[in-house]
Amino acid sequence: MSVMSMLLASVASVAAPVAVEEPQRGDDIVVTGDRSEGSDDYGVKTQRTATRIELSQRETPQSISVVTRAQIEDFQLNDVNALLTTVPGVSVLTSDTDRIYYSARGFDIQTFQIDGVGLPFSFGIQTGSIDTAIYDRVEVVRGAPGLLSPTGNPSAVVNFVRKRPYRELKASASAQYGSFDNLRLDADVSVPITRDGSIRARAVGAYLDTDSHLDRYGLKRWTGYGIVEADIGPNTVLSGGYGHQDHRSRGAMWGAIPLYYTDGTRLEFGRDANYAPEWSSWGVIDRQIFGDITHDFGNGWTGKLSVLRRAISEDDTLFYVYGNPVRGAPGGIDVGDPANPDDTRAIFSYPGAFRGQTRNLTIDGYLSGKLAVGGRDHEVVLGLQRGAEKYRQYSSYDYSQVGIPLSLDTFFQGNFPKVNFPEPYELSLDTHLVRETIYGLVRLNPSDQLKIMLGGNYTHATSEGDSYGTPQAYDRSRFSPFVGATFDVTSNLSLYGSYAKIFRPQVEVSATNEILPPIVGDNLEAGIKGEWFGGRLYASAAVFQARQNNTAFGQFDPALGRTVFTPVDAKSQGIELEFGGELAPGLQATGGFTTMRIRDEDDQPERTFVPRNIGRLNLTYSPPSLPKLKLGTSIQYQSSFYFEPGGLTPAGDPIRLEQGDYVLADLMARYELTPNVAVGVNVRNVTNHRYLSALTFDQSYYGPPRTVLGTVSFRY
Repeated sequence: MSVMSMLLASVASVAAPVAVEEPQRGDDIVVTGDRSEGSDDYGVKTQRTATRIELSQRETPQSISVVTRAQIEDFQLNDVNALLTTVPGVSVLTSDTDRIYYSARGFDIQTFQIDGVGLPFSFGIQTGSIDTAIYDRVEVVRGAPGLLSPTGNPSAVVNFVRKRPYRELKASASAQYGSFDNLRLDADVSVPITRDGSIRARAVGAYLDTDSHLDRYGLKRWTGYGIVEADIGPNTVLSGGYGHQDHRSRGAMWGAIPLYYTDGTRLEFGRDANYAPEWSSWGVIDRQIFGDITHDFGNGWTGKLSVLRRAISEDDTLFYVYGNPVRGAPGGIDVGDPANPDDTRAIFSYPGAFRGQTRNLTIDGYLSGKLAVGGRDHEVVLGLQRGAEKYRQYSSYDYSQVGIPLSLDTFFQGNFPKVNFPEPYELSLDTHLVRETIYGLVRLNPSDQLKIMLGGNYTHATSEGDSYGTPQAYDRSRFSPFVGATFDVTSNLSLYGSYAKIFRPQVEVSATNEILPPIVGDNLEAGIKGEWFGGRLYASAAVFQARQNNTAFGQFDPALGRTVFTPVDAKSQGIELEFGGELAPGLQATGGFTTMRIRDEDDQPERTFVPRNIGRLNLTYSPPSLPKLKLGTSIQYQSSFYFEPGGLTPAGDPIRLEQGDYVLADLMARYELTPNVAVGVNVRNVTNHRYLSALTFDQSYYGPPRTVLGTVSFRY
């Protein structure tokens, strides 16, 4: 930390030798930036997620979506899954009850950042839910955001922007109750510690206890967050805090429900179907200690140093099933040869218990400012980032309970007896990852209309350790360039284009035990952006091409007795339309439409479980004649998608699992009883549409039916 602080200070002293000490600027000091809370707007004036430079969406040559605090509260987007289903171009794929894949432009989103800092998911998947109570807004940069997310996919990065303290006393709270005994309580208090607010603090807490449309499934989640912020000089702000979330489910599925009989016929089951016994549970505790210091050097130069220490602990006792039932056989179980216990076709049990420990530390320091060259000001950002993560997983299996045929007659009763998993658990996975990156960007200003961005990052990524006996070692380095430009056609419209690359080392091995080369990808996009009403309304139209090469594709090799991996290349091409902000007085909206094609190196459809067409619309209206009332709707559209697990039907056709296109519609209404008290109601899936949650593999379950949630909120 001290080295990075000295670097920032030394660079600033050269770049801004005549820094002028400026007076404190109140709540808009650079460390806190613009807030979205406290406003009904569905747009923000600026963001830093894409480049660290404070730019509007129109000025940024990439596709950016912002979900403000107003939208979160209007539609009760209380967890990240509900929130991301409202974002244009993003798909939320729930592979089982507590693990989620996210996709954009055809590829997996694997990086969540908090205030611009964070490492990719350990396994490319989010385990456990994330409550949104502690965040001011969420910003999504689609494409290959390689400048600030050096290892990942050409899909998107999701940045959660934390709430910051106010200089004056503010407080809010709400109580919610709805379908399936959904109870949620939250409170938020910001207080000045000193009379002038130069030292201030904020605390946020949220508690959820809910059942589900799935039999036996339920979730308890509590979230706590505290932050202290202090002005330690006229131009320097120091902040630090702690966040804690505890996610504990019951009746949880590990994997999901088998969808078909061995002959390819679809297995019929109800919307509430769940095979998991009540003892099956995911338990995830996420703890974060963070701090940052920001200094305004004057003359437009700012430096920031951020530190994030994250500790995630898992304690899971889970029940998985594999195999497929036989149509027409009693209970779906077919014993081919009674004398051979292995000659059986059915659904089989596979319980397992796991304890995991993830510890990572990420440090990021950057300096941004302006340089006068040729009589014009140009913007520069230079930064360093280091992230280190250690992960250990311990596992336990009672093999006497593995491979037991399960009868369809009782399969959904969830009555498999609780397993006594042997102690102590065995260390099955032990890895240590390090990412070291230097990044920089110059935003050239050759004319009032034209802006050109040139930059990139150089990343050194290493890994050591093993997973179930397979080495997880690599040592990779790569430079990833970023180029972008915007050209103002009129006072409201700009043309833009950008090109960015990204890479992600991988540890999967081929048939000859050689580690596959890193995933490499890039994103090329161009389009037009516009702003109206002083920046309160934003719209864009873009064409894009995203490529991801060398992605590991695994198949079991009976001769070797293990899964072997081969590299697969894929390319997506598409069009995106998006808008957001104030359409008219009292009318706020965000929305967009994405259409794309995803093909492999042989020009065949690839990643067919990803919807090719995605539409989003979020709309609220407060009549000027009745401003205390707000009405709204949120609409999510996805085109059809499918998965082919392998195998043939009796007619010789490939087995295909399909989900047709569908539209989900939500409604909301809120009325302010007093300036401090409001009541509201949210109805989700108002048409009660039935749909599969995902088809990332050959198991799935049905999404929730129509639900109602009532809210009473207080604000001071």
